[in-house]
Order: sequence, then C-alpha cells, then structure tokens
Amino acid sequence: MTPLPPSSTYSARSRDTESKSMHTRIVGELGLAIVAGEFKPGDRLPAESQLLDRYDVSRPVLREAIRVLAAKGLIVSRQRSGAIVRPRTEWHLLDPDVLCWLISAKPQREFQATLMDVRRIFEPAAAALAARAATDEQVSRIAQDYALMAQAGSIEQMLEPDLAFHRHIAEATNNDLVAYIGNMLSMALRESILISGKQPNAHERALPRHEAILDAIRDKDPLGARQATLVQLQEVADNLRESIEVEGPSSPKPGTRR
Repeated sequence: MTPLPPSSTYSARSRDTESKSMHTRIVGELGLAIVAGEFKPGDRLPAESQLLDRYDVSRPVLREAIRVLAAKGLIVSRQRSGAIVRPRTEWHLLDPDVLCWLISAKPQREFQATLMDVRRIFEPAAAALAARAATDEQVSRIAQDYALMAQAGSIEQMLEPDLAFHRHIAEATNNDLVAYIGNMLSMALRESILISGKQPNAHERALPRHEAILDAIRDKDPLGARQATLVQLQEVADNLRESIEVEGPSSPKPGTRR
C-alpha cells in the first residue's frame, strides 16, 4: 500500500485550495460591484486594510485579486492612492468575466438592447465578409452547424449548434480580429438565444432565416448575406421584446447589487 503523504502536505493543499477559492470570491464580488455601479468611475475601492478584514485573507491573495481586476481594465492600482475604478470606456467588456457581470448587473431589457445594437453592426458585416472570403471547408462547417440546428427538437438542443453557426461565420471571414470578437460574443448570444427562443415556434421560424444566411455565403453573395442577417436579427429583436414583456418589468437577477 502506498504510504499517505504527511499531514503537512494535506494542510498545504487545503490552504492552496482555500486561497484560490477566496481569490475567486474577491474578484467576483468586487468585479460585480464595480460593473453594477456600486463603485463608480473615479471611486476608490475600500482600503487594503478594510478588504483584508472583510475577507480574512492574506495580503498576497488580496493583491493578486486586485491585479486580476486591473488586468480586466476595471481599476488602476496606485501605490499611494489605492485601487481606483477606471472609466467604463476602458473596461474590457469582452472579457468573459466582465461580460458575465454585465449580464448579471444590467436589467434584462437594457442589456439585450445594448447587445442587439452590437449584433446589428457586427453580424451583417461578418456574414458579408464571410461570403467573400470563406473557403469550401469553412462553408461546409457552417452547413454542418445548420444541419444540427435543423435536427434539434427544441430551442435548448438548438443552442450549441446555433452558437457554433455564428462563431464559424466570424471565423470564415479569415480575419483574426473578427473571429475573436465573434468568439467573445458567444456568452452574450447564449443568453439572447434562450430568451428569444421562448416565443412559440421560435425554433421552426429560426431555421429558414439561418438557411438564407448559409445559402448567401455558399453562393458568395455578400449583399445577400448581409440582408439575410439583418432579417434574422429583426426577428430576434421582435422575439426578445415580446419575451421580456411577457416576463414583466426588467430587474437585475437575484443576488446582484444596485
């Protein structure tokens, strides 16, 4: 039988796990508080001594959490001034954590309106560029995504191939920056698809709109791809509006700060 490691090994592992857990908690709580507006641009976060008492962690754990928030563009940390919240225009909004906090903190109607503005700018242009630049292999991959969407029996089953459909269109532009933005938007699109899919027959109605985009890309028709995407986005916007109205007045999700 293999001898057990000394108890000190377990203690070290336990402390390491606890430190990582607290690190995640500090980043999550402070990040959400900043994005939700509890700390506004120009505000200072509580002093290091206060945060150490609040979270009961070591100084290295707290400082690492502060460095993570700084790397996400939310704060700037200065030796004598402390951690100061940066202007919203400097936040890394496509960072997965920041985007998640934004989804949690904003009223649903407001967030979806913001996202639709971005989608109307980004997706038609990406589809048009893909229609010009996509290789046969990339078109085939988009077609496979559509086939999986058609086979899905519900909006939940359709979710992953739908996300892949849009992500692979961005990749088919063969523009690294466009592909990156498309990939980073996937988290927000997931939320949008699940909400818009609550409308009756949303799954069935979505298929021909996506097929029209695929056909235009396959036919190397940039104008057609752009127009088909605009039509699809208008239907999504209508579904979102109706779904959110049915759910009643928008409010932040439970547990978020205002």
